[in-house]
Amino acid sequence: MAAILAVGGAVLDIVNVVAAYPAEDSEVRAERQAVRLGGNAANTLAVLAQLGHRCAWSGVWADEPDGRRIVADLQARGIQTGPARRLAGGKSPTSYITLSRATGSRTIVHHRDLPELSAADFEAVDVAPYDWVHLEARPNAGDIPRMIRHVRRHSPRARISLEVEKAREGLEHGLHDPDVVLFSGDYARGQGYADPEGFLRGLDPATVPGIKVCTWGSAGAAAVDNAGRLHRTPAFPPARVVDTVGAGDTFNAGLIDALARARSLAEALEAAARLAGRKCGREGLDGLTGAGG
Repeated sequence: MAAILAVGGAVLDIVNVVAAYPAEDSEVRAERQAVRLGGNAANTLAVLAQLGHRCAWSGVWADEPDGRRIVADLQARGIQTGPARRLAGGKSPTSYITLSRATGSRTIVHHRDLPELSAADFEAVDVAPYDWVHLEARPNAGDIPRMIRHVRRHSPRARISLEVEKAREGLEHGLHDPDVVLFSGDYARGQGYADPEGFLRGLDPATVPGIKVCTWGSAGAAAVDNAGRLHRTPAFPPARVVDTVGAGDTFNAGLIDALARARSLAEALEAAARLAGRKCGREGLDGLTGAGG
């Protein structure tokens, strides 16, 4: 199995399950509540750890009760937290999630009072042990090229993936060097595209020369390999959609897992879509072991 470092967010998710999404200025009773680990990088690692990889997280955490809970949850999953930066002040990132039982969709209100992990912070991390480094494009996306140079210099064998969920200032400077760039459908739609194939074909190979992937929810996902060939997979929805929180992070984990096992891009794309579909049929991220194939 691969040694994988993910750089990005680890969050406390407070999930309220309701029968249906409430109207504005109304009051509803939650059927149940769950408090659990969240955040894109942390979720991706939680799935990768289940799939047998040796995982570590690098990010910023606040040394207060919620922050210690986040770190303890990561460690309980076998995810190393040594590469993370601890802050004595601040407040842990928290996502307040309303999950509709009627549709399985979720609405998120996020609060964060912590600085991002800077390139200078990351340059203090020993990346030599890792086979794969997964970066999450955060608001300080302008730091990504410097982070990638740190990995290339100290772990030249490592493959690098970059998740692009939202438009970020300075992001364009970080798209050239990753081996794999994972774009969300929201990002592509924000660029004016109506389907993943059109978005991927619209990317300049000189700007994004590596493997390019774009997810599109219930319409599946598409990818372009290093030879410029387009690959497509449908979605694999469960019989009933229960919980879509973390589905994109699960897809990313499934793709990284399959590529780390030297499977073809077409195989990896389908495996990731199947794993994300399985996740949507259950609450939370636990119990996915073996679903990646």
